Amino acid sequence: MNRPLTLSTALMLVVPPLLWAGNAVVGRLVSTMVPPITLNFLRWAIALLILAPLAGWVYRKGSGMWSHWRRFALLGLLGVGMYNALQYLALQSSTPINVTLVAASMPVWMLLIGWMFFGAGVSRRQVAGALLSVAGVLIVLSRGEWQQLVALRLVPGDLFMVLATIAWSVYSWLLAGRKEPEAIRSDWAAFLLAQVTFGVMWSGAFAAGEWAAGSRHIAWGLPLAAALLYVAVGPAIVAFRCWGAGVQRVGPNIAAFFNNLTPLFAALMSSAFLRELPHAYHAAAFLLIVGGIVLSSR
Repeated sequence: MNRPLTLSTALMLVVPPLLWAGNAVVGRLVSTMVPPITLNFLRWAIALLILAPLAGWVYRKGSGMWSHWRRFALLGLLGVGMYNALQYLALQSSTPINVTLVAASMPVWMLLIGWMFFGAGVSRRQVAGALLSVAGVLIVLSRGEWQQLVALRLVPGDLFMVLATIAWSVYSWLLAGRKEPEAIRSDWAAFLLAQVTFGVMWSGAFAAGEWAAGSRHIAWGLPLAAALLYVAVGPAIVAFRCWGAGVQRVGPNIAAFFNNLTPLFAALMSSAFLRELPHAYHAAAFLLIVGGIVLSSR
């Protein structure tokens, strides 16, 4: 961890925000087809079925997964059960552009959580880059009118996304630690399957609560099936694989700034698929976010 940022690592860390931007757009498209918590459960259940043939040996006695079940249960709760469920909840009342821009506060949470709970140092460039990201988020929350910050009222989607970002920050710092058997850690499919196994349990419990509350309508059909296949393979398996490898190489603090590319990709995709054209304040936010990435990665 914390090796210099190379071109190959940078390209690897670009993949997750690209796929997560697509996840936000798809989540908005199917928001009327399936309840958000149920969507998260179905997504990870499919991912588990794909991963099981690749690394089913982790279920054997003595593999190390069961003796370290507390760690994998916590990773599954934060990264699988909470983060994505909260994001899908956010998309019920907010747009993909706004949701991903609010998530651009991640470098701030990553720095704070690393400093407070994991003993990580913080450089001046990282602080400056984080402040630029915060400025971009404030522009979005105020809709480009600074006087509105005084009377700012966050919509539920904004609050859900803030909670999701905090959960992901804690998840990333836990991910950077090496507290599981090397056999599982060195096999990306096994490492991810161990997390997803417990994550499906968490997301299933949350989905059961959603159904008990009365949200049961699912519009089964080809559009929903295609959406589920995409969010299970791309934003789940591929993105988590790339993010985990990138965090192990350069650490959570630097990796977090690449997450801020998600709003840029989300804006382009929203314009193409949802006809939600970016506004001028989105462009200003993009400049601040990209500036934060450049400054922090120097």
